[in-house]
Amino acid sequence: MKTLIFNGSPRPKGDTAGLLSLLKEDLAGEYRQVDAYRADISPCVDCRSCWTRKGCAIQDEMQEVYAYIQACDNILIASPIYFSELTGRLLDVGSRLQTYYCARHFRQEKPIAKAKKGAVLLAGGGDGAPDRAEETARMLLRSMGCRDIHPLVCSHDTNHCPAVRDPQAVAGVRSIAAFFNGEE
Repeated sequence: MKTLIFNGSPRPKGDTAGLLSLLKEDLAGEYRQVDAYRADISPCVDCRSCWTRKGCAIQDEMQEVYAYIQACDNILIASPIYFSELTGRLLDVGSRLQTYYCARHFRQEKPIAKAKKGAVLLAGGGDGAPDRAEETARMLLRSMGCRDIHPLVCSHDTNHCPAVRDPQAVAGVRSIAAFFNGEE
């Protein structure tokens, strides 16, 4: 069992990181975590190379991520909510999934070999709603071949209660782990 985790948080000890630590305690198999703020991944520059050729012309860490996407069974997108959306750096990384869209729509190819399970984990403390961030994350998951997506897990009062002390979020994280492990 392989799980790919996209972490959109800039804070290594923040609320998103705390929830990810809980998830990894229960997660079976191996995982790879892509930290959007620390990864050597440039955003898409719309060079249009992927309109006619497989893959992406930008040679950076994303090449390894593409290989892991093909091999993994589960994909999690975890992010703080910024202005009711995923973080900017996570959106930069997500823009590199454009190659999968182009494979389907321009080259008439199936870019992902096997279906995967997906999940969205969000944390926020402001007054914005998580709906837009969840919708974006689900679109990114579908582009990576996720057909079975767990219900949203969100801790949305982190200004007053750390996410790891939010009983609903902690239960949700445990549920994602069980879902990914095939226990649900």
